[in-house]
Amino acid sequence: MNKICPNCKLANFANAENCIRCESSLTDAVPGPESRSQNNNLGRKLIKRGGILVLVVITIIFGFYASLLISSDPLKSEDRAVVNSAIDLLDEKGFDEEVRYLRWLTSFRASDNWLNSMVPKENAYAATNYPFEIMTVYPDFFTYAANDTERAAILLHEAQHLKGAEEKEAYEFVWKNRAKLGWTRDKYLQSVLWRNVRKQTREYAPDLFICEFNEYNDCTENTR
Repeated sequence: MNKICPNCKLANFANAENCIRCESSLTDAVPGPESRSQNNNLGRKLIKRGGILVLVVITIIFGFYASLLISSDPLKSEDRAVVNSAIDLLDEKGFDEEVRYLRWLTSFRASDNWLNSMVPKENAYAATNYPFEIMTVYPDFFTYAANDTERAAILLHEAQHLKGAEEKEAYEFVWKNRAKLGWTRDKYLQSVLWRNVRKQTREYAPDLFICEFNEYNDCTENTR
């Protein structure tokens, strides 16, 4: 590395304070061609290493996503048709954002991937892997849901998880929007799914059930 004297243009050593020819100060001297070349090489090396690091991270994420898909089974065509019918109902009822996630971003699976299999589940209808937008649909989804409306309620819940919501937010959203969906007390009070979801909503969002003047202390009951 060297310094070019601004007065006589002589190349001086990098640690020189004054030019050895004209004794001018080298405080404002610019780096010589060799110094600029080394700086450029360093910049290129940093960019190259940064690019490699980004590529490695992308590869790891893609590999993780692929492992979730490979370790689980896809839905059968007849089951996928049932899911699509419930999504169509959500579209009809105006849940546009949730429908976009479910139709275009979600990969539906019929069995647990290796990650889901590590988590104990009871009476689960479906499960999601955020942010990979994978949804596992369990047999109870088809067995206990009475019709498309109830299956749509399950998908509406899981769609909140696809967007990153926690359980409290997901249960609150579905319960507050059940009238919009058409999933109301007067039609579904005897439904197994209705009773289970109401119970779980009360556990996760107890602030919705503090109105003693309503049945089950449900403060949202006037929206049915």
